[in-house]
Amino acid sequence: MQIGPHLLKNNLVVAPMAGVTDRPFRMLCKKMGAGLAVSEMVTSNSLLYGSAKTLRRANHEGEVSPISVQIAGADPQMMAEAARYNVDRGAQIIDINMGCPAKKVCNVMAGSALLKDEPLVAQILRAVVNAVDVPVTLKIRTGWDKANRNAIAIARMAEDIGVQALAMHGRTRACAYTGDAEYDTIAAVKQSIKIPLIANGDITTPEKARLVLDHTGADAVMIGRAAQGRPWIFREIEHFLNTGTHLLPPTVTEIHTVMLEHLHDLYEFYGVETGVRVARKHISWYTKGLVGSANFRHEMNQLPTMEMQLHAINSFFAQLHEQGERLQYVALSDAEALAA
Repeated sequence: MQIGPHLLKNNLVVAPMAGVTDRPFRMLCKKMGAGLAVSEMVTSNSLLYGSAKTLRRANHEGEVSPISVQIAGADPQMMAEAARYNVDRGAQIIDINMGCPAKKVCNVMAGSALLKDEPLVAQILRAVVNAVDVPVTLKIRTGWDKANRNAIAIARMAEDIGVQALAMHGRTRACAYTGDAEYDTIAAVKQSIKIPLIANGDITTPEKARLVLDHTGADAVMIGRAAQGRPWIFREIEHFLNTGTHLLPPTVTEIHTVMLEHLHDLYEFYGVETGVRVARKHISWYTKGLVGSANFRHEMNQLPTMEMQLHAINSFFAQLHEQGERLQYVALSDAEALAA
């Protein structure tokens, strides 16, 4: 798939997730096979540009191209300024957030709340597209609620204004993450536009990725929560799409190594104290569903230092090694996998 001048190595995209898709996670997912990883959203409020959080989110040092940064806000000129600010700091693609259902985002009329106001959507898209020389992409939902699905109108508007790719989560804002994703609506949007469409929502397995691509006609799939603690899902999906066969699960040794490298990146990126706190959720995701992991995760959340975290992880994986070369997961349903 191509976005502007950027030819992606495949059609697998990491969804932007607040508090998750930081630079260490994006780099890991790209290493594991993702063709594109979109950053967690960056505020368009210039008063926050100097905050530690915003500076971290604008840090792309060592990241593999193309670098896609998502911006969020409801004021067209502030969004244009935010786009320029991030391009100046290395962004090669600017993604506009009109998909986030979180109340704290929607309450300031940003994220998916914008879908209620099509004239404002047009103003924001036009301001951002005109502000930068890099491709602009857009993330939306199917509409505000089930009685107000306007994704086709928004998609056509975005294409006319110059947006170069559209990502679409197959739920309304009101649905948040409940119910089933509306793949029929995504298919209808795909039929209505010529720019690349990226389908998002409930894609948890290689088979589901194949089904969604076939059903919607989308050009790519976007993986979010299913990649948390399972970054190798991208290589598994790519292999299945190319061959129709499954890769063997990762070995205990590989997962142990991947996890440790990820944690060390987090400690370095955030500083040890904050890194330890951020690492806890990733450790929980990596070990979710593993035999004996419930007690391990509970104990992990009490450990205050990097050294104690690493020692506990090494001890836990030493026990897993004794059980076999490959990890044995307790079967999770789709809903449990997404909640994990």
